[in-house]
Amino acid sequence: MTTKNPLSLQRLFDPEDFMPATNEEKESLVVMRESVGFWRDGARRLRKNKVAMTCLMVIIIIMIFAFIVPSFYPYTYSEQIQGANNMKPFEFSAGEQARIDAGEHLFPHIFGTDKMGRDYAIRVMMGSRISLLVGMVAAVIILIIGSIYGSIAAFAGGWVDLVMMRIVDIIYSLPDMLMVILLASVLKLTLGPVLEGTALEKIGSNIISLFIVFGVLYWVSMSRLIRGQILSLREQEYVLASQASGAKGGWIIRKHLLPNCISVVIISTALQIPNAIFTESYLSFLGLGVNAPMPSLGSLASDALNGLSSYPYRMVIPALVISLIVLSLNLFGDGLRDAFDPKLRN
Repeated sequence: MTTKNPLSLQRLFDPEDFMPATNEEKESLVVMRESVGFWRDGARRLRKNKVAMTCLMVIIIIMIFAFIVPSFYPYTYSEQIQGANNMKPFEFSAGEQARIDAGEHLFPHIFGTDKMGRDYAIRVMMGSRISLLVGMVAAVIILIIGSIYGSIAAFAGGWVDLVMMRIVDIIYSLPDMLMVILLASVLKLTLGPVLEGTALEKIGSNIISLFIVFGVLYWVSMSRLIRGQILSLREQEYVLASQASGAKGGWIIRKHLLPNCISVVIISTALQIPNAIFTESYLSFLGLGVNAPMPSLGSLASDALNGLSSYPYRMVIPALVISLIVLSLNLFGDGLRDAFDPKLRN
């Protein structure tokens, strides 16, 4: 009987280990996942975030009630029903009850009526519409001004960046609430005659002044964010290649720099909307919001203060809607940040 030499390599290697692998063995070793793009991968991560998706559904439901339901709702926000002052939910006035007894079908006042006999549910819907529109328009204004200003400052660099950032520091030091109140007082006198007879007359000069304040003051945080992103991107090789090929600065910013920080821009814009809504509600509560009879959530809460002891639900309903909108947008913005920010990925 022959024995293997202890120093022989036959103890270490088996000839079967060097046989070609079968197709089944090759497929079992493939562990690569499907190749996906940036937006598809971010959307997949966002769908896995249950809190963000729940908040998105809440936002969609609120937008349906604010923009779609009022178009076929049987009452309008300015319609005053005779004898229906200060009615509780699902109550009818004497005239409406007589029409019901005569066989006519009337839609109930779900949230009752206010002191002037106007249906409160439709006023809450229209107030939500105004608040959402203010938030979205303000976010667009902040996005446009902040992205343009920050990208120019970062790409130019040198003394241009220094001067532009000192301007940002000066604007940052201005008290925004005081500026809103002062501008609302001044523009109410100057814009009032100009807005008469136009589509903006219903909104009023106070909301126009609020938009102006967003365009003057609130873009500074966005510009700083964009500047920080572009400062890190402008040293990349593709920017140097574009400059070497003779591309102008505006083209490089538009085609290379801004698209590469678009995820951060979208996240920051989504988080700006609840801030603008809260600011509008706060100013409407102080009487600096939309002109009557156009409602907003803040003005509804302000009007409810007079009858707080008798009709507390008039304060609870707009306050609850404001809380739902702001909380949902904040949590959805956090979900966008977790899904699309590359620095937060595992």
